[in-house]
Amino acid sequence: MSDLQTLLVFAHRDEASAFADVPHLVTGVGKVNAATSLAKALADGGADGPVERVVVLGTAGVVADGEDRPSLDAVYQVEAVVQHDFSLPSPALRPTGAVILEGRTAVLATGDVFVQDDAQRAGISALGATLVDMEAYAYAAVCERFGADLQIFKIPSDFADSSTTDEEWDTIVFRKSEQLRAFWDERLA
Repeated sequence: MSDLQTLLVFAHRDEASAFADVPHLVTGVGKVNAATSLAKALADGGADGPVERVVVLGTAGVVADGEDRPSLDAVYQVEAVVQHDFSLPSPALRPTGAVILEGRTAVLATGDVFVQDDAQRAGISALGATLVDMEAYAYAAVCERFGADLQIFKIPSDFADSSTTDEEWDTIVFRKSEQLRAFWDERLA
């Protein structure tokens, strides 16, 4: 990673399970937890001064179909985030950090619900999203307000369809954390 004061962020403690030896912030699940925890961390600053860069690692559900459907075994860099659970128009936000995964980028939709419904999945995909999570839009909004560069990297954990269960995610998340750690060690550390 560069010399910028960087904050590594996860939404859920299990996503960070392979990072016990790396300083990081776990914000909690959902937009409110993500926004308040990250805003506090940015306001407090890091050990060496203000945080200039935020790197988010985590899991996401796949909502795209067809040839552009993301693989469950690859890490994707988020190039834009939208909200899928907000009835008023909200702008797409674009993380300002450098793109390092050319050809493996995604548009991610954020909402305060664990998506496991075929109709909801189709509606989210119609927004132009390929992935879905519960925090990224909040992270992007907070980083924009604080002037911190942001990079978001997601590894898909499920297909966000009617066969997806909370219990399945609870089981697979530890393997996904190990995959994120391998990506971290190879590309970001």
